Amino acid sequence: MRPVRSPRPLTKAQEPHELMKTIFIPSLAALVIGSAVADKTVTSQTLCCATASWDGTCLPAYGTGQPEITIKRITIPPGTSLPMHKHPVINAGVLLRGTLAVETEEGKKLVLKAGDPIIEVVDHWHRGTNVGAEPAEIIVFYAGTVGDPLTVKKTPKK
Repeated sequence: MRPVRSPRPLTKAQEPHELMKTIFIPSLAALVIGSAVADKTVTSQTLCCATASWDGTCLPAYGTGQPEITIKRITIPPGTSLPMHKHPVINAGVLLRGTLAVETEEGKKLVLKAGDPIIEVVDHWHRGTNVGAEPAEIIVFYAGTVGDPLTVKKTPKK
């Protein structure tokens, strides 16, 4: 059996390097690993959850039949108003960019800015107008049933 040797004492020139190896390198490794873990953190944020549309009207029951989800990306040029219309199905969206003013036929108004969510009115006439200087872009999720229209345009009275 070999005798166990004690480590040789460090010279004055070696001490700073050993200190760096024993303190700095593990600290740096922990920082890098911690940053890598932090960058992969999953987050979840509820943008809205409600039983009523933005104007306070209770949402209707879902229709019967085969459910169908439709997701649309709608882009509205600056200064453009959509025609008066209604949605027979529940739908919600998030404005990705721009500024969008939504107004019901009764005169209720909501102004959305980029990042704002909306739970749309169901079976109420309304229109959206891009009141900003850039295109308004919104992603809208429709929860209907197969064969149901998503949007109905109002026909002008003659």
